[in-house]
Amino acid sequence: MVQSDYVFQRVEDRWELERLRMIEKVFDPASRRRLLAAGLQTGWRCLEVGPGAGSIMTWMSEVVGPTGQVVAVDLDPKFLSGAERPNVSVVQADIRTAQLPQQSFDMVHARYVLIHLPDYETALEKMFNSLKPGGWLVLEEPDFSASHGITGNGQELLSFRKVNQAIEQMYTGLKMDYALGLKLPALMQRRGLQRLTVENDVPLCAGGTGLATVMKMSTEQLREKYLATGVVDQSDLERYCRFADDPDTWAIYYATIAVSGRKAGG
Repeated sequence: MVQSDYVFQRVEDRWELERLRMIEKVFDPASRRRLLAAGLQTGWRCLEVGPGAGSIMTWMSEVVGPTGQVVAVDLDPKFLSGAERPNVSVVQADIRTAQLPQQSFDMVHARYVLIHLPDYETALEKMFNSLKPGGWLVLEEPDFSASHGITGNGQELLSFRKVNQAIEQMYTGLKMDYALGLKLPALMQRRGLQRLTVENDVPLCAGGTGLATVMKMSTEQLREKYLATGVVDQSDLERYCRFADDPDTWAIYYATIAVSGRKAGG
């Protein structure tokens, strides 16, 4: 992706790595289940788009074994050093312009990648074209429109709402869709993918757990971008982070829409 596209570009590396590892801790179990349900097995050739800190890439390489292969494409693979394996190839490239072999992969997977691209259709087409006939495309994207504060004091809930409005404004200003996950089923259906499986995962989280912690970390890193929207002030962000830490609060921070589909033929 182009350097200016990614909302987490130019944040501190150590904090970004910590956030990516927290995302892996929270979301990897569901991603692994979906990939296995789509048939991931020994000998498959897989494409992992935007591998982040590399946990799914590494796990896939273990599943496909020495007779399989995992190709990981990332614009900035700085967090993948030390993840080298004989059956893993890391390609530093923009998925929208990467030189990928056509009809070559048994499975293509991306999690939280398309939301960062104004022209996500270009990336999606590249992924689709790289799939073999009969291959599987597995996509997971957020839907921030599902956000809803449930238990907390009035000021906290107001700040929670305002931060979500700032998230929407930030993405809109970048010509990105903060509810992109909702479009995945139709996007894949239009490309003729078959045997679609659609999940809408909307976790209700207490403060200090999983997704609440991820969103607190994101807010701390994107503080200036949220403030720049004019929707929130410093006190809103502080209240939001306290809310996300408080085990007595409850909220839906966002939903994850996951869609798996099989390319015709094969």
